[in-house]
Amino acid sequence: MQSNSDSRFNILIVDDEPGDIDLVRLALAEGRFLCHTMVAINGKEAMAVLRREAPRFTDAPTPDLVLLDLNMPQMNGREVLRAMKEDPLLANIPVVVLTTSDVERDIVASYDLGASGYITKPVDMDQLFRDIHSVEEYWFCAVRRPPRN
Repeated sequence: MQSNSDSRFNILIVDDEPGDIDLVRLALAEGRFLCHTMVAINGKEAMAVLRREAPRFTDAPTPDLVLLDLNMPQMNGREVLRAMKEDPLLANIPVVVLTTSDVERDIVASYDLGASGYITKPVDMDQLFRDIHSVEEYWFCAVRRPPRN
């Protein structure tokens, strides 16, 4: 039997800050799970990836997890979250908000829209890595998820 740590997981990182994307990717690469990362630099592109829009994203795998920033151009994270949870094909994909905002109304709104978790990006890189590894451990080891489509 194959363990979760031997499985490959697909993660969609939705963020418009290249430095944050690089740090999250590095943290995932150093984690104990084999993760393939995809990146969308705004909400509109995230929805194109999730919906496998032609011609660019027709081969995009369905993510096992979405790490979603709230504050982005063209379509913000709240709009992405709402669109995902309203789409029956996307509604079961876990979405963890990973953002700089620690404002209570953003936290409440994210959960009201169906977020599976909310993490305020720490300033400390070591803490960010610990947070990312905790998310991986939870979603790829501790919980049971529906089968992949």
